[in-house]
Amino acid sequence: MIKIEGLSKRFAKNTVLDRVSLTVPTGCLYGLVGPGAAGKSVLLKCIVGLLEADEGKVIVDDTDLRALSEIELQVARSKFGFLFQNYALFDYMTVGENIAFPLRRRGGMTEDQISARVAERLAAVSLSGFEARMPSGLSGGQKKRVGVARATVATAPFVLYDEPAAGLDPVTSQKIFNLLRREQRESNATVIMVSSDIDRLLTVTDRVGMLLRGKLLFDGTTEEARASELPIVRQFIRGEVEGPL
Repeated sequence: MIKIEGLSKRFAKNTVLDRVSLTVPTGCLYGLVGPGAAGKSVLLKCIVGLLEADEGKVIVDDTDLRALSEIELQVARSKFGFLFQNYALFDYMTVGENIAFPLRRRGGMTEDQISARVAERLAAVSLSGFEARMPSGLSGGQKKRVGVARATVATAPFVLYDEPAAGLDPVTSQKIFNLLRREQRESNATVIMVSSDIDRLLTVTDRVGMLLRGKLLFDGTTEEARASELPIVRQFIRGEVEGPL
């Protein structure tokens, strides 16, 4: 379970997260939506301590990550898979080395086992045979798929995805969402997924939260999100334009 209590984050005088509280039950795929600059990516980074929140708690399996030392936080991060919006691939590593990186850090696998797992992940994102490629030779969509492969390679109990289908065509996007849902069900991982592809995101989520100007305006099941009569939620989820966001 991931439980966020009163989390706030400010940059200078700009409040990006304003006392956000939400709970993601164990084994839940939680979709986080909202317009640009709503605080979605910042929230993900605050959860794993890549950004230091100004106040509030991030409780993962009864442990407040914000109360941990840096060494303890490093250990806690090993339980997370993370897909960054801007790929964050190591440009000096091959595709295969990028995907294998979490496995090698964790240890406990032979090189043959790692190679087999990397090949399986590449096949899952339709990039079979790309192990020796360098990130500089990939398109944006290919880099995104490599990032998805790396985020899922270690079967972490907690996974955070920031725009997993950005830059992909509609067919590949749906395949990626279906893949991530299948992975989540098989591993029973607790997942938070940020996406601007609302229609496809809602085909795989259990619960949905909506951020607007740093505040959590909605938190409920996917069915409740689809049926919501809140004007701002209806506008965003259903695409009904009633005025500016």
